[in-house]
Amino acid sequence: MFNRFITLLLPFMPEKLVWIFSRKYIAGETIEDAIRACRELNEKKIKATIDLLGEFITRLDEASENKKAYLEIIDRIEKEKIDANYSLKPTSFGLLIDTEICYQNIREIVEKTAGHNNFIRIDMEDSQCTDREIELFRKLHREFPKNVGLVVQAYLKRTLKDLQDLHDLHSHEIPLNFRLCKGIYVESETIAWKKYQEINAHYLDDLEYMFSEGIFPGIATHDKTLVEGAYRLIEKYGIPKERCEFQMLYGVTPELRKSIVDKGHIMRVYVPFGKKWFGYSTRRLKENPKMATHIIKALFVRG
Repeated sequence: MFNRFITLLLPFMPEKLVWIFSRKYIAGETIEDAIRACRELNEKKIKATIDLLGEFITRLDEASENKKAYLEIIDRIEKEKIDANYSLKPTSFGLLIDTEICYQNIREIVEKTAGHNNFIRIDMEDSQCTDREIELFRKLHREFPKNVGLVVQAYLKRTLKDLQDLHDLHSHEIPLNFRLCKGIYVESETIAWKKYQEINAHYLDDLEYMFSEGIFPGIATHDKTLVEGAYRLIEKYGIPKERCEFQMLYGVTPELRKSIVDKGHIMRVYVPFGKKWFGYSTRRLKENPKMATHIIKALFVRG
């Protein structure tokens, strides 16, 4: 109850206070911070996916700024020879303002990425965005099938059907590539599973469908139960280690992450950075209210 009370107060907390928690889970505010974090991961044989924070914009000039920033990020990452691909949120590029402008912005980023034979992940946001983001993915995939993927969220009741509906894009030569996560946004129980066991069960159902159809999954979880479930499915379907990867958030469950890497599985870590880190940080806390305790400890231990 105390932790949940703290999360309700988050929007009213000073940013310096929230940063005490956030600095563990965000690479920093600059591209140099992101490069440093990615190098450290690469040295541990871990790949990265880079995300510039700042979604749900309200002006199209912000979309243009974000596009320009991503193009510069790609130049830097490729020049530095970092083992990383890229993640982006369509609302950072105007999805809820003008879908065509959003598409054109993201298409330019995907085209540049494809020129480097690299990969862009379209993140899934809250339910108001789901249909638009699936359609955006379809449109981009038609032109760049090797260079664009999508995130799907296991807690949404529609997800298995979405996977089935997207199967027309799949081929054995160029498999679909989806990151499967539990889901973080607060949604109505009419459209989302709420109970832990339900979400986990549907996560594994979705993952099994992906394995059975030859889809390349990014198994995005910090839940040891789901990791063990994924191991069982990998064994059941005889999935080679190069045909899937585990994915985690920067700074989260490092011991579990290491255990997966030690087993020889591919690991990719989501590395967020940027000046607009506050919204990302507060969502992480709302997802896991127990983390609020760490803020309180930090206040007293670190002053």
